[in-house]
Order: sequence, then structure tokens, then C-alpha cells
Amino acid sequence: MNLLRDADLAAAFDHAARSYDTLVAANPGYHAHLRRSARRLGLANDGRGMRVLDLGCGTGASTAALASVLPAAEITAVDASAGMLERAAAKRWPANVTFAHAPAERLAEAGVGGPYDAVFAAYLFRNVADPDGVLATVRDLLAPHGRLAVHEYTLSGRAVHRAVWTAVCGGLVLPVATALGDGGLYRHLWRSVVEFDTAGEFAARVRSAGFDSVRVLPLPGWQTGITHTVVARRTVLSAVGAR
Repeated sequence: MNLLRDADLAAAFDHAARSYDTLVAANPGYHAHLRRSARRLGLANDGRGMRVLDLGCGTGASTAALASVLPAAEITAVDASAGMLERAAAKRWPANVTFAHAPAERLAEAGVGGPYDAVFAAYLFRNVADPDGVLATVRDLLAPHGRLAVHEYTLSGRAVHRAVWTAVCGGLVLPVATALGDGGLYRHLWRSVVEFDTAGEFAARVRSAGFDSVRVLPLPGWQTGITHTVVARRTVLSAVGAR
């Protein structure tokens, strides 16, 4: 099975949107981990006067984490799946949260423009065909010294963590998802983690995209060594060649 990409992946998420919240709720610490990653952006106080982009918001779990940690920030949440976005937008949100339908590679088409004080991306980069291109887009959307937090299944590189991930997917996630008619999507999600960068490799990719102060921070529980927050700051170049 090849990894799903672009329209095929968006369509698979559209179909899975109806049961997505139920499945992720079975993951211990899922929402608490998102809030922890949102706090790791390191933004001051409640986010008042700040603009934050939630890139790949899905059904809104990451948006809710941001709204909890930064209740006064202006939050724009974007996703490529119309079905997931419909589920997200149907929930109750404060007036400072808005939603837009667009792939991460084509944000300008939806009128998503910077500068943003921070970009938060949960479970996004291993699902895009061109992660380096999306990182370049994110960098250009950020204000000088703007913050990036990537909350992602990025394995440590140790065999034991890969084995745990495969065991959880094969023993629990895939059987349930297959019974719900979404086995193809969740097989993709399992493989996308195994075949994507390790945490260290992704951090190096972020540095190469024009970010500094890059750190890889673990998350607790069964996801230790499996899920990480990669935080970074947009590098401000000299006047010559600055973008």
C-alpha cells in the first residue's frame, strides 16, 4: 500500500471525520499532550494581541488546545479536509477563532496570510507530500522571531519505540478503524509514522528551513519516544537576502 497524498488523503479524512473524535479520545493523554505542546510555544500570558495559525486543525482538538492556553489570541485554524473542518467548525468557539479550508501547500488561495506570531502544527508534516515546501511557507508566514511548535508522531530512532507504535496500531487502532470502514486511512497513518523522519531528523529539517532555537521535547506516557514537540523560532536574516 502506498501512502495517501493530497486529494486522496483529504477524501479519506472526510470519510473518517464522523468517528475521528471517538477514536482519538481513546488515546490516553491525547488532549493534555496537545495543550502541553501549545504551552511550549512559549508565548506570553494569554496571547492577547497575538495571531496564531493552527495548521492542519482536523476536527479542532489542536484548536481547542490553543484556545485553552492562549484564550485571547486571534486563532486561524486551517485544514485540507472539508469533512474534518466541518466537524471542527460545528463546535462552540469564541469569536477570536476562525476556520479556513485549504491545503497547507496552498494557503494563499484561502486568503490565509501573515504575519503570525506563532504557527502550531499537529500531526501534519508526515502527511504532506512536500514537508520542506510547507516549512518554507510557514517560515514566510511568521513574524520576525515568530514561534513554531510541531506536535508530531516522530519516532526516537530506537527499535523499541517503533515496536510499541506498531503494536498499538496493529493490536488496537487498525482493527477498530477497519470495523468503522476507515482501515485504509489508519494503515496510512501507521506507515506514515514509520517512514517519516525520526525526531532528530525532523529537527534538522526545521533548522535547514530557516529556524533557530530548535528543540525536541518528549511527551509522557506510552507515547514517550513516539510523540514529540519540536519547537523553533524563525531566524531573522541580515537585511541582504531577508524575506
